[in-house]
Amino acid sequence: MNLLRALATVSSMTFLSRVLGYVRDFFIARTFDVGAGTDAFFVAFRIPNLLRRMFAEGAFSQAFVPILSEYRNRQTPEETRSLVDAIGTLLFLALVAATVLGMLAAPLIGYLFAPNWYHTRPEQFELTVQLLRITFPYIFFISLVALAAGVLNTWSRFAVPAFTPVLLNVSFIVAAAFFAERFDPPVLALAWAVFIGGALQLALQVPFLARIGMLPRWRLDWRHPGLARVRKLMLPALFGVSASQISLLINSIFASFLVTGSVTWLYYADRLMEFPAGMLGVAAGTILLPSLSRHHASGAAEEYGKLLDWGLRITLLLALPAAAALAVLAVPLITTLFHYGQFGAEDVWMTRQALVAYSLGLVGMILVKILAPGFYARQNVITPVKIALATLAATQLMNLAFIVPLKHAGLALAIGLGACLNAALLYRYLRRHGIYDPQPGWPAFIVKVALAVAAMAALLYASMGPGAWWLQAGWQHKVAATCGLVLLGAGAYGALLFSMGMRWRDFARREP
Repeated sequence: MNLLRALATVSSMTFLSRVLGYVRDFFIARTFDVGAGTDAFFVAFRIPNLLRRMFAEGAFSQAFVPILSEYRNRQTPEETRSLVDAIGTLLFLALVAATVLGMLAAPLIGYLFAPNWYHTRPEQFELTVQLLRITFPYIFFISLVALAAGVLNTWSRFAVPAFTPVLLNVSFIVAAAFFAERFDPPVLALAWAVFIGGALQLALQVPFLARIGMLPRWRLDWRHPGLARVRKLMLPALFGVSASQISLLINSIFASFLVTGSVTWLYYADRLMEFPAGMLGVAAGTILLPSLSRHHASGAAEEYGKLLDWGLRITLLLALPAAAALAVLAVPLITTLFHYGQFGAEDVWMTRQALVAYSLGLVGMILVKILAPGFYARQNVITPVKIALATLAATQLMNLAFIVPLKHAGLALAIGLGACLNAALLYRYLRRHGIYDPQPGWPAFIVKVALAVAAMAALLYASMGPGAWWLQAGWQHKVAATCGLVLLGAGAYGALLFSMGMRWRDFARREP
């Protein structure tokens, strides 16, 4: 397997999903006012969406894939199948119970994550509860999707799980464009889009699981040894890989005390930040975990370290320019994607503040996705948990320090800096315990990338023009100008690296 090609495949599917995600946000921004209704929906959706990140891109995959890879390498096909059957059955039962309980406890959950609304905005709180009851079953669908994705990724079928989020975005687009006016209030259409999108995502996985003979069968085996091991790893992993996501959810509590619209501004900034985070961090982590697990199971410590080194170089090569471009091009990106209909100039500037703050921690967010598999492939969950708890504590202290002077942008800054701290502590442990030793060539690599990023950022800043033009121009002109700036930045960055002797073949790597 060519890892660079696999990364390109997953990233391209993620790119398609993210582009459709921006199309969906365009329709949402055009159709719905930025206010109480959208704030209520984004709080209600953030809760199951957090579970998506924790499961599909986090704890479940980090706990399940290493065990499944070990079974596939060391056990018979029937024993591997029995593991999938046992986990699938227990997960199904647990999710049914959790979904029913979550829908019944929606008022309590709403109070936990937006307590100020209960006391000061009762109508908005009731709407949040109503939306939460509709969106909560998404947890059921997406958790089973995570199970399917873990199996397919272990069999190196990366494209289908990467394509799956496209269906949720299509559901949002159809709901916002064609059905919003049929609901009262209209924002209910978005909640039903979440429900339908989750069902479609799960349905897509079934034929591909059947094709490789791994569609789970009913097998209620509470004492299966593999099940016990996954369960043991999963709960700590929930904290270990989800510190930034938990912080985002806690931010909803802080944001509910700020002016109306703060939750929505943070949401749109987070959506822009997710584009490179998904294309790079999630994609690289997805393809690294099965290969790292195989190397650990076979005792190939040297190859294990080389694979981590490859992941870190690819990450910095692509994440640093992405972070710089997000900060410099914040106004062009926000106005091109969202400045339509009810999304006004004030919303542009407020979202820009949050996006610039997020961009300062983007590299840390992506590095966590690369470094965490270095622990979970070794079935080490304790260390990331300790680091995650320290990061959570530091992030909340930063929230308290930043929220008064910087308002909603302070919450975004705390998330970004917390992710950088998380990544730094993970890296420090891997180095100190000899799990990872940098390969030769790092100083020259860092210098070349830093010079290219600085030059690219300066060129983009000089080329993008004044903010007033972006607020006044028509959408056709903004789309063309933004695409031109993105191509200019990418071309300049690539040309500068090429002139300094860097080639794509330098990053080629094959895995069995």
